[in-house]
Amino acid sequence: MTIEFFMPMKPPTTTHQQKQVTVRNGKPAFYEPEELKAARAKLMGHLGQHTPALKYNSTLRLMVKWCFPITADHHDGEYKYTKPDTDNLQKLLKDCMTDCGYWEDDALVASEIVEKFWAKIPGIYIRIEAI
Repeated sequence: MTIEFFMPMKPPTTTHQQKQVTVRNGKPAFYEPEELKAARAKLMGHLGQHTPALKYNSTLRLMVKWCFPITADHHDGEYKYTKPDTDNLQKLLKDCMTDCGYWEDDALVASEIVEKFWAKIPGIYIRIEAI
């Protein structure tokens, strides 16, 4: 089973790495700052529209193309080589996909192809295929 879709949006640049820690009653407690909560809600809203009827339950390949709005002297289709890092972007995305019910566990993703570009039409292209 293969699904693919494009979510037109300005991709969130806040990443999972931006969780914060505070100390309550002498114990560390992790929390999400408002920016991270907003990024998670944005992704969940878009991903929820494409959730498969049945969760994937076998080995997967995940292809993601992050398309960011063009700035400065960049052009459409040029690889984006500035922050945020692809691994940080992927962590939040895959957590949201798990929460939306794409799969039981993102450990099923055995192959990942992740790219980020400057693009005239910003958004996130996703392709999931059983392998």
